[in-house]
Amino acid sequence: MNNLVHYTTADNYAIIKIANGKVNAISHEVIDELNACLNKAEQEKRVVILTGQDGILSGGYDLKVMTKSPQEARDLVTKGSQLSYRLLSFATPVIVACTGHAVAKGAFLLLSADYRLGAEGDFKIGLNEVMIGMTMHHAGIEIAKNKLAPVFFERSVVNSEMYSPKDAVTAGFLDKIVPREQVLPTAIKIAAMFGQLKPKAHAETKLKVRKEALERLKEAIKLDMTEEISFNQ
Repeated sequence: MNNLVHYTTADNYAIIKIANGKVNAISHEVIDELNACLNKAEQEKRVVILTGQDGILSGGYDLKVMTKSPQEARDLVTKGSQLSYRLLSFATPVIVACTGHAVAKGAFLLLSADYRLGAEGDFKIGLNEVMIGMTMHHAGIEIAKNKLAPVFFERSVVNSEMYSPKDAVTAGFLDKIVPREQVLPTAIKIAAMFGQLKPKAHAETKLKVRKEALERLKEAIKLDMTEEISFNQ
């Protein structure tokens, strides 16, 4: 691995930390390393705590890749959507510990988890795809529809409305906010609580609850593979 993603463990959990530049851009390499870390967590049957660098979970996909060509953009978005599918159907609980901003794919990572912690502060959380000239992909619409409060769904997807952490809880991007220095310690406490769940019951119930949403997401990913993705339309 290129150490764009770091994997550490303690007790019943694994911390998977994205560390790719100032904005934690999501590239092919980052996704590959995330999947490798998820493989380890799956094998070790650990609760996953997904986090980023201090002040940011991720600012979204690597724009150098996204603006190279429609095909390059489509390939990366498809890979990212498949990652979201994996997180939403992951056998063990997935917690995201967001210590700051979460934009575009960063916000979709929040929408792909079982529990989402955010940091209090002057941070922005939301889906800015339309704002930067990208027509929202079908998979993104399905992921957002599954977790966002109905009144905020179109405001987030169609209007690219960005939220403070407090408002992101109301919208459905986050479950709870705590002081910035308490985000990871709180996530670890939640991981301990999740450790009391019966693993088989958790995994099977998650798949039952999300059955229809996962089926729609799978079809949306297939549909996205037939369409071009471009910017500044």
